Amino acid sequence: MKDVLDELAAAQRAMGKGSLPAGEAYTIEVRRRYDAQIDDLWDALTSPERLRRWLRPVSGDLRLGGKFELDGGEHGEILQCEAPRLLKVSWLYGPDADAWPGTSEVEVRLAPGPTGDTEFELIHAAVLEEPLFPTYGPGAGGVGWDLALLALARLLADGETTDHIEKSPEGREFVRRSAAAWGQAHLAAGGDPEHVASAVEATTKFYAPEPQS
Repeated sequence: MKDVLDELAAAQRAMGKGSLPAGEAYTIEVRRRYDAQIDDLWDALTSPERLRRWLRPVSGDLRLGGKFELDGGEHGEILQCEAPRLLKVSWLYGPDADAWPGTSEVEVRLAPGPTGDTEFELIHAAVLEEPLFPTYGPGAGGVGWDLALLALARLLADGETTDHIEKSPEGREFVRRSAAAWGQAHLAAGGDPEHVASAVEATTKFYAPEPQS
């Protein structure tokens, strides 16, 4: 369990404000360091063979201006691609989302660290009217990214993958603490304490529901 929770503690989380083509947005922001060369981390973020091992299988035209789709339904367009430092994509979910372009974007920035490691920053912006926020708060996307970045850390460290860890006892604890951490980020951004508490509870139940006896 310790290594899983260490990965959770390795990241700094924040909730902020931003803007998108469709209007005013909120952001969830994750910053951490990976013990990997920048070119290796960039490859893990952009190679279809490696992407499927920590995120999801991906298809499409994987170049600037091209469109991509993950097998979970997430899809979008590659808006910026400046190897090996910047990747920015639109990030939509479900076929109905195409009717509202410019409502969600993910940006990843990499910078070489002082000892051969890499500084990693992910910013996911979504319009304020995004329907999941009232129920789940920033944890709606934040916990999902925490789980994905845990899998990325394991892939970079030893080539292993992490499948459905949230179904294990250690994974459920990871989800619980991740949801709580995003709750703290929400509070720090001025969130109403009652809304934050209900959002943390709803997010935890969504990602790690109680096992049925």
